[in-house]
Amino acid sequence: MNPLIEALRGQLIVSVQAYPGEPMRDPGTIARIARAAEIGGAAAIRCQGLADISAIKGQVKVPIIGLWKEGDQGIYITPTLRHARACSLAGADIVAIDATRRPRPDGRSFADVVSALHGEDVMVMADCGSMADAQMAYEAGADILSTTLAGYSGELPKTDGPDLDLLREMVETFDRPVICEGRVHTPAQASAAMEAGAWAVVVGTAITHPTTITSWFVGAVTGEVPEIPGH
Repeated sequence: MNPLIEALRGQLIVSVQAYPGEPMRDPGTIARIARAAEIGGAAAIRCQGLADISAIKGQVKVPIIGLWKEGDQGIYITPTLRHARACSLAGADIVAIDATRRPRPDGRSFADVVSALHGEDVMVMADCGSMADAQMAYEAGADILSTTLAGYSGELPKTDGPDLDLLREMVETFDRPVICEGRVHTPAQASAAMEAGAWAVVVGTAITHPTTITSWFVGAVTGEVPEIPGH
């Protein structure tokens, strides 16, 4: 196993992202948040977009899991081989790719993309939405499997917290690191994911998205959660 992936065992990965049009949508701001997460103990940073990947690379010493979102329908997390290569060139140590079985924009299969990237010594994190996705990603040789898209690809219901049932099944089935990502909003949920066998846990919104965190507290105080534009 690659030492970089081995070093993530039992650790927290922090996702640092901002939505289009938000006040924090600035590479310098995102890089400072990433550095703050590193100081707090994050073992790696997950981020999106070439500018953010590049900016964060200059601020942190921990590995970067990079992705490139384009669009908002179907496969939009690093949708093509071109996007994946660009993430690697921008400084990503691991490239995260949508590993659902939906058609890819460039016509390549997920296995084609993984094979091409491995030929260039690029490691791949497979963002899965179901067991069938995970099986495909495993057979394609993805270095890491994750639960990132559980509840978002249309195959599984969206759970209130992380999909621990999917996580457990993936851990029991595959002899490869499985990372828990998606709706991990509390330390207790992160702990439950580790108890379910996760190699590592990714937390994003609950640490790095103050607009959403504020809305949670407003909901608790007023009884009504504000609607956030673009979400």
